Formats: sequence, C-alpha cells, structure tokens
Amino acid sequence: MDPGDPAGDPAGEPAAGDTAGDPAGGECVPMGRDPLLFLQTLQTLWSTRELGQLREEAQRGFAALEDPLAALLDMLDGSQGWRGKGPSLEAWVARELKRCLQAQPCPGPARGSPGLKQLQARAVKLLAESPPGLVEPLVSIFQLQDTDRSPLLAHVHRLHQEGKFKEAIVLGTKLRLQADLDVEKMCIPLLLQDKADLVERYVDGFPDLQRRLLALMDSWCQPGFDIRVVARRYPQTTSRLERLSPRALARQVLRLLERHGLDPALCPNVVTQQRLAALRYLCYKRLVERSVPRESWAEHVQGLVGQDQGLQEQLLQLLASHDDAALVAQCALDLLLPEERLPASVAAELRQLRIQERTAEAPLENGKDDYYQLPISREHLHFLASWEDLARHQEELLQPGRVVGVDLEWRPSFGAGGRPRASLMQVAVEGRVFLLDLPRLSSPAGGQAPQAFSRLVSRLLADPSITKLGYGIAGDLRSLGASCPALAQAEKQLQGSVDLLQVHRQMRAAHRPAPGVDGAAGPRGLSLLVRQVLGKPLDKMQQLSNWDRRPLGEGQLVYAAADAYCLLEVYWALCREPARFHLSGDLARSLRLGRGERAGAGELPPLQKASASPQQVPAGEDAAPEVPARAFRVVCDSMLQGLAWRLRCLGIDVLVLATGEDHRRAAEVARREGRIILTSGLPYHKLRAQVGAGRCLSVDCSLKARQQATAVIRHFNVRVTHSDIFSRCQACNCHQYLKVSKDVMKQLVWLSGHPEGPSGTGDEAAQIEDEGETGSAPEEAPGGCAYDPSCRWLEEEDLQSRVPATLGNGTRLQLSGVPAGVLRRPGLRHFYCCTGCGKVFWEGSHLGRVAENFREVLEGVPGSREPSRAPSPAGSPS
Repeated sequence: MDPGDPAGDPAGEPAAGDTAGDPAGGECVPMGRDPLLFLQTLQTLWSTRELGQLREEAQRGFAALEDPLAALLDMLDGSQGWRGKGPSLEAWVARELKRCLQAQPCPGPARGSPGLKQLQARAVKLLAESPPGLVEPLVSIFQLQDTDRSPLLAHVHRLHQEGKFKEAIVLGTKLRLQADLDVEKMCIPLLLQDKADLVERYVDGFPDLQRRLLALMDSWCQPGFDIRVVARRYPQTTSRLERLSPRALARQVLRLLERHGLDPALCPNVVTQQRLAALRYLCYKRLVERSVPRESWAEHVQGLVGQDQGLQEQLLQLLASHDDAALVAQCALDLLLPEERLPASVAAELRQLRIQERTAEAPLENGKDDYYQLPISREHLHFLASWEDLARHQEELLQPGRVVGVDLEWRPSFGAGGRPRASLMQVAVEGRVFLLDLPRLSSPAGGQAPQAFSRLVSRLLADPSITKLGYGIAGDLRSLGASCPALAQAEKQLQGSVDLLQVHRQMRAAHRPAPGVDGAAGPRGLSLLVRQVLGKPLDKMQQLSNWDRRPLGEGQLVYAAADAYCLLEVYWALCREPARFHLSGDLARSLRLGRGERAGAGELPPLQKASASPQQVPAGEDAAPEVPARAFRVVCDSMLQGLAWRLRCLGIDVLVLATGEDHRRAAEVARREGRIILTSGLPYHKLRAQVGAGRCLSVDCSLKARQQATAVIRHFNVRVTHSDIFSRCQACNCHQYLKVSKDVMKQLVWLSGHPEGPSGTGDEAAQIEDEGETGSAPEEAPGGCAYDPSCRWLEEEDLQSRVPATLGNGTRLQLSGVPAGVLRRPGLRHFYCCTGCGKVFWEGSHLGRVAENFREVLEGVPGSREPSRAPSPAGSPS
C-alpha cells in the first residue's frame, strides 16, 4: 500500500461506490468555510487512514468552500507538511480536488480573467517547492499550461539556477515548455546524474529536440573527449561519470535512434565507434579464433569498411599487428587490399599466393570429430518455405506432451542498432529438425503463408503441454516478433518453457572452475554448455555467415539443425543426472512455466545440497592456497565496473582501467604491483602471455556482477569474513576512513550551504542490482554481524578548511550528498568519510544485504556482537 494514499491509490482514483461530488449528489454550493480549519479536520482522518470518511469529509468541505481554488492555495500557503519529502495530506487534497472538479465542475473564474490570472500567479510561486506529486494537480486545476508562458519560463530558469535540475526539467515537461527552453542546458545536468529517463520524456514528441539531444550525446563519444570537463561546469550535481563512458553513451544513442526512427547520420561518432568495434571483433574471430569462413568474413568486413578512409586505415593496422603473415596475406587477397600498403613480409606472402593461386581455406587445427555431431541423418532435416510445407508437418510439430528445441538464426548486424531480423527458425523434435524459412513465411503481410506460420507458432508457444527448450529464448522470441509483426507478442504467449541459459548460469555459479580453465580460452555460451554436458563443443564456424542468402549452404543447414537439436540432448542429459551438474532432482518441475504451479519468470532450480563448504573445491582438483580478502589485489578492465564495485564491497583491492585505456596497461600494473588481471575483453590471450599462468582470468560476461564476484572468489580461494565487508571505499578503492560525529557533520553540512540536503535526489535515488537505496531504513544484518571499521576520529587539525570542508591532503568532503533526513535520524551517532575521494557514509542496511548476497562465500558464522549497520554512501549508490 502506498503511504501517500490511505488506500494505496496514489492517483487518487475513487473507491468502488464513491461519488465524485457531494455524497448526496448535489451541486457545489458556496457556503464559506475556513480552509485551514477544513485541513485540520481532514488531518485527524488522515492520521487514522480512514479512506471512506476522509473522502466524504473532503467532498463536503469542497462543496462548502466559497472558492475551492483559492482555498487550496490558502491551505498550501498556511501549512508546511507538503514541503518535505514523502506523502502529504495537502498533496492528497489537491489530487482529490482535481478529481472532483473534473467530475463536477464548480463555477469559478473564467479562462483569461484577472481573477484566474491572480490564482495562477500564486500557483506558479508554489511550484518552486512542490514535490512531483503536487505539480500535476496544480497544473491541471489552475490551467497553468494555458497561462502566460513568461512567468513559467522564469520559474523554470530560477529552478535551474538554484541547482534544482530535476525539478526544472520535470516542470518544463509538465507545462510543455520545451520549445522555449535550451535543450542542452536542460538535459546536460540530468545526463551527468544518469537520469536519462527524464531526458527522454523531456524530448518525447519534439523531433527537433530529439535530433539536438542525439547530436549532443554523439559529440561526447568523439575520440579524446573528456566528460569531466563538462561535469566541472555543474559542481552542484552528484555526477555518475562511470555511467557515461563512450560505450554506454553509444548504447543509449542507438536505442534512441531506433525508438524515434531518426537518421543514423546524426551520430557519426557513434556509428564509427560501432563499426570499429565490429571490425576488431571480426579480425579477432578470423585471425585469433579462426572461427569464421573466409567468404563470410570478407563479406562482413567489406560491408563495414566501405569507402571510409579511417576504417580502411584501422583495418590495415589490425592486420599488420598479427604475426601470421600467411594468414594476413590470405585476408588481404580476399579483400583485394593494395600490396603497397602492407608490411613487407605480408606483401611477399601475397605475391606467392597470387603466383601459386593458393586460395583454399587453411585446414582448422581441430577436425570435424572434435565437435558435437548432429546424431540424425540429412534426410531428417526438413526445410519449410510455404504454407503447404507447414500443413504437411503441423501435426508432428504440435504433438502434445513432447519436448522441442527452438532456435533462430539471423544475419549479424554488428551493433548497427535495433533488434536483428530473424532469417531462420529451427524447431527440433526427437529424430527430426524443421527449418522454417522466415523471409518467405512472413511475406507478403496478410498472405496465406504468413497467416499459417503465425498460427502454428502461436499454438506451439502457448501449449503448456509442449516443453519448449531454448538458450536465451526470450531474446530469440523478441527477434522473431521484430521479423513477423503478427508474432510481436510471442514472448508473452510462451508457456511451458525451459531456458537452458538460466540453467547454465546456475551451473557456473555453483561449480568452481578448474584451474587454468577460462572462458576466453575455449567455447562460450551454448557451445560451452554442450561441451560441459555432452563432452564436445558446437562448431560455430557458420554462426556469422549470411543467413539472408538463399539458397542456404549445406554447412549452414547442418549448423542450424545442430544448434536446435543439441538443446534436446543437453536437456535429456541434465534430467538423467541433475546432481552431477548441481541442479535439483526434478529439473522439469523446477523450470517449467505455465503448467500446474506456475514458477516465477527466470526462476532457477535450487542448488543441489552438498556437504562441502563453499570454499572447498571439487574433488580431484588441486586447491589453490587460501588468500585473505584484504591481501588479494586485482586489476579489471573498464567493462567490469559492476564486478569491481562488488569486490571492493568485500574488502578486495581493485584497480579499474579508465575507459579507452590500453589493455596493456593492465599487464604493466599486474607485474609491478603483483595483481591478478580480470578481463572480459578480446586481448585475454595476449594479457595471459604477459603475466604468466594463473595470473589472468577471463570473466564470463553472461553472468551478473554478483555471480562474477562469487566465481572470482572461488576460483582464487579468497577468504572473505564479515569484517572485510565495506573495509574499503567502493568508489575510489581507498581503505582509510575518518569517523565524524553527527554534531560535527551537521556543522559541516550547514557551513557548506546545504542545510536541506541534496537537491534532485530524495526518493528518486537510483538503485542498481544488489545495492540498497541511499539512506534506506536501517535493518539488522543477518546473524547480528557488526560494522566497526578500524579508523580514528576526525579532528580539527585534519581539516585544511571548513568551507568548503577539505581534508589536509586536499580531498573535499562530498557533503552535498548527505540528505537532511539522515542528519535527523534518531540513533545515528556518527558518519565515516573516505580520505581518498571524500565520499560520506553512514550507518544503513547495506551490510545485511551484502552479507546475505555473498553468504555462500563468507567464512564462518557471525559472532554474537551487538548488531549494527554498515555505512550507506552519500548520494546515489556508486
């Protein structure tokens, strides 16, 4: 129930049977009544949460008021309850009056009359302090969207000048003032605070503003751009620059491009960045993994590079950096690259290739027998391309009670934006695989084939008696919906499914990897699952081939069939021996959706209980020596920010490469400081060669950050105790705190000019997975574990200055992030400040959550100390 409305109805909708006007149904009769006495009467009912009586009394009061609009303003002027954070009676009264006026208007000042203008002027002044829940009813009741825009614009500008950026953009959006406001000025502070959702709502419906916003965000993605320069212009904001890396910004830009249907030419930096990333990926797949056929590779590279001189130069540099001159020469031959721009050794090999015409693909290191083989003959693969084909096999496809494997293939888009359009749908049943040709079965729209196809797929997905197997099946169905509009709701139709991706995640989280086994060194995703369960990985050579081309090659057909059929064989193996793979005994009952007791979306089977403790390694493996958390030191690449945050929560010393920083820097730091490298990027092989065996780990990016942290701790046998939690600053990695009494903190906050706490935060504080909300209500940590970091009290000589509050080492305390409510919290005795970055922490509920999330890797049982709470960082969780 929402505490802002006694009935949990924040919109103020009437309960069943309530009337919008007077309970007797009469019209509003001017009788005169003191608005503040009326508010006091309602306050008693508000405190007891008697909704029915509260609404009846409010309706009688509105009818008795001589001028309800002026009375509402008098109530707001004469009370203070609505000015704080959280729900208030005054906001509820405003919403209720709005509802009553919409249902049964009372006589009032005419539109444009001097009387209404006076009321509007008073309402505009109140907007400066109005919480979001009060803004909308005020705008509606006083028709502020129709009033003179000058005072409204002045008010928005004043909010912006006072650093109330969120309030300014929300009000500008409500009053539809966007056309008269500077989009860059309004949006930049919100982007710095990672409030892109507010920015998107602000430009919604304004194509010109959308284009200007995209151009702004694209300019931040140009090489060498330093976002910190922009952030310095807004010292009032608590910037979240880690969320504004070029990669993260590019994702936002591409999403907005797709959402608004705008021209990608608006974002040249992002487009070039995406193409360059795709080019590097393709070169890695061809030159390092050698897992892409020559023809497919050359086609993709030529489509990416085109006539772009910069990308052509990058391609030459990527090829020149590879050691295998013969392979590079073959690539140059396939791409028709000019000989004079190649290194001498490559050019020599290229001349030999031309002379000898050795253009055949070099054999793979591993033969065919090293991969999973489709266990059915070619004659049992059926290519369906017409409604007659579907009708002929419909009964077999929809047979109740059977298990089917479902997969899709599409032509790679390499980050071009939007969801890829599927080209082929595979449905595997025992002994057969059906390959459905989507381009022919989905067009023309409304034709006989598309109708038959959508009906068949809908019946297949919606039948709970048919178990549908997939690996990331939700994403596949979204791609199917993008390709076939009639199946846009395919994901919602799904009943009776097992997502083997979720099963695989549980297997990896429960099973500590063997020493030396790293994800980047071998197969990944479904191929890795097939190897772990069936003994051999999938051959992914055809994965990046052109699936739009017809006819499909023989290799593509076999690859597509194997991709779907292996799901059946994996499922059968897991059901036969669930304990071997750390799964529950009844895999089907644990994961089935839509049959009997419906499981929650994404629900996983419980782990198989084992007698070994979480720190023990599987039998037959050599246990790594135990390492205390505070002695374990790592360096992460910039893509592992979430993992770094969680490891620091556990007291582990973590350095993170800056966005765009060369990966070779990680090897330098690791060698100099004795750190372990954690990477999710492509240079894993080179990094491992530079630091030696056991000093570099490839992190599985398909796992969530919490699961990644658990896997790292188990892999390196790190001993984590309750005293390690929050012994290190999550923001800057410093391990030295100063303790500050509440009285001293109040003085410092007051002197800093932030007596009311941070603007634009409050109950809108951002949340990320496994993190608590800022300043949340304290709760007892599991087992009564206590937070008591070893640190000394802040003394006068520790401060270089009080205004602004600056430590002797030059670190400025981040006091703007301490909410006033925390300073008034009873029982809170002291704060902690990080000497490295100045971030302020206070006792909250984070310790309990972190201890619960990492219970399986925490050593021992917490003692019987007096329970207390861990520090909660000022501002948004970082």
